[in-house]
Amino acid sequence: MSFAVVQFLNGLASASSLFLIASGLSIVFGVTRIINFAHGSFYMLGAYIAYSIVARSGGSALGFWGAVVVAALAVGVVGIVVEVLVLRRIYRAPELFQLLATFGVVLVVQDATRLIWGGEDLLGPRAPGLDGAVSVLGSALPEYEFALIALGPAVLCGLWLLFNRTRWGLLVRAATEDREMAAALGVDRKILFTGVFFLGAVLAGLGGALQVPRQAASLNMDMGIIVEAFVVVVVGGMGSIVGAFLAAVLVSELLAFGIVIFPQITLVLLFAVMAVVLVFRPWGLLGQPEAAGPAHRETPERPLREAGPRFRVAALVLIAFLAALPTFAGDYALVLATEMLTLALFAASLHFIMGGGGMVSFGHAAYFGLGAYAAALFVHHLDTPMEVALALAPLAAGLGGLVFGWFCVRLSGIYLAMLTLAFAQITWSVAMQWIAFTGGDNGILGVWPAPWASGRTAFYYLTLVLAGGGIFALRFLHFAPFGLMLRAARDSPLRAAAIGVDVRLHRWLGFALAGAFAGLAGGLFAFSKGSVFPESLAITRSVDALVMVLLGGLQTLGGPLVGAFAFIGFEDAVKRIPELADVWRLILGGIVLVLVLAFPAGIAGFLARATERIR
Repeated sequence: MSFAVVQFLNGLASASSLFLIASGLSIVFGVTRIINFAHGSFYMLGAYIAYSIVARSGGSALGFWGAVVVAALAVGVVGIVVEVLVLRRIYRAPELFQLLATFGVVLVVQDATRLIWGGEDLLGPRAPGLDGAVSVLGSALPEYEFALIALGPAVLCGLWLLFNRTRWGLLVRAATEDREMAAALGVDRKILFTGVFFLGAVLAGLGGALQVPRQAASLNMDMGIIVEAFVVVVVGGMGSIVGAFLAAVLVSELLAFGIVIFPQITLVLLFAVMAVVLVFRPWGLLGQPEAAGPAHRETPERPLREAGPRFRVAALVLIAFLAALPTFAGDYALVLATEMLTLALFAASLHFIMGGGGMVSFGHAAYFGLGAYAAALFVHHLDTPMEVALALAPLAAGLGGLVFGWFCVRLSGIYLAMLTLAFAQITWSVAMQWIAFTGGDNGILGVWPAPWASGRTAFYYLTLVLAGGGIFALRFLHFAPFGLMLRAARDSPLRAAAIGVDVRLHRWLGFALAGAFAGLAGGLFAFSKGSVFPESLAITRSVDALVMVLLGGLQTLGGPLVGAFAFIGFEDAVKRIPELADVWRLILGGIVLVLVLAFPAGIAGFLARATERIR
């Protein structure tokens, strides 16, 4: 009995910490409609800033709590800088560009944090005056946990009073319900959005600062917390503070008891709850369905066009160059080119459902990883030949696309994206926790190509044929009747349905096809590396694919190829320079921000438009 009570209280303490960051994320999304990936970076900065101040405060209670407050306000100022310099310029841009911009901020903040505080974990002291323990039915529980338990409801009450008893809160609620009407009534959206972003950043920084006595400040805090925060926000309901609190309690208690009762499937349970909520109540427990309205964009969508003569000539030149590459390139260049081709196919498969189908996926790594693990598991457990394993990789991923897609295509917009993230994280959790079958975080080793393809040159040509063939097959599908129907369902689903197009069926099959091609890329990746790890299924892999697509250009068919080559090539070039190896994320993040702000059409889109102007 005492153990259950202690676990319950530990869950409540964790819920308070999780609520702080999730509430800020929910507030920012509710008003600005921005999916802020950088929110985890604000949380991490709060922990590091608080640690530095506490370390110099002399260990007094005033110094500790003063450090918490100062750290939260300092992070709020950082949030204002990010909002004014970056996000304010792209509020009317498509959501994906906003997502890419916040991911660029993540990269910049992570390397800046490393440069300032170093790469080692920093363990802070206990909170002065709360460093003892309280006996609960014979079990000891730290006093600091009780302080956190009380803090969560206190912050909830404070936010409720702020949004329901102040004029500023009334304006925020009005903007949450209808931004256009609020602007028409004279509300200065710029000032309002900046204030909301400041509040969200302060809450994230406060959550990070309060973690100093509980866990070490580390560079992995940002991505670790942002996924859980997304789960809380989605389950509770986008923009609902009370919903975020209830979801934080639900998620934290699930983790607290799940790790004891179901230790092998704890992570699966977490994302399974998110998936179930999205399937049956897409707007969350206490959220409201989004009102349909026009999508305001700075950059109107350009129709995808058939290749012209100049593009065909350029494609032939590129193919000839890639075919001749082994004759003059070294082994390292072939390994790098193999990776570029593999990830270009992965990015092209994501572009197929995003550009052609209008379906945004935050979890496309699920199909890349399913293909990689399918090939590796068949080789490892059944000693399957490489040729058969490579054929089974897209089949397994396509089957996963059929299963997950059946639920995903029933939703749209941010809810569809979040459900894809949930399924991807479930798949990642299974790979991490089914150690007997998948190897867990040790992965699967010894996944080598067949003897005839074991050489770098032979495997490069195999990758060139399969990845290149997959990219051209996707390009063909874009202009085939199926692809045209898919684009019609994207642009005007009601009109498409009126002329007899089965919108949901086309979206579902398109989702499965994209998954199959991503699985082929995953199978090639597994044999090129000789191993498979859960990182192939992680959210960072999905974000990499999004970056490659948007970096190259969403509105051009050559965008994924250009984006993959630019992303991998730049990352490799920077890492090979000793002076820049430790700051490659900072440089890449800066370039991403410049591209989003100055070249929203991407590299390929910018070049295409420049060519049109010249002509």
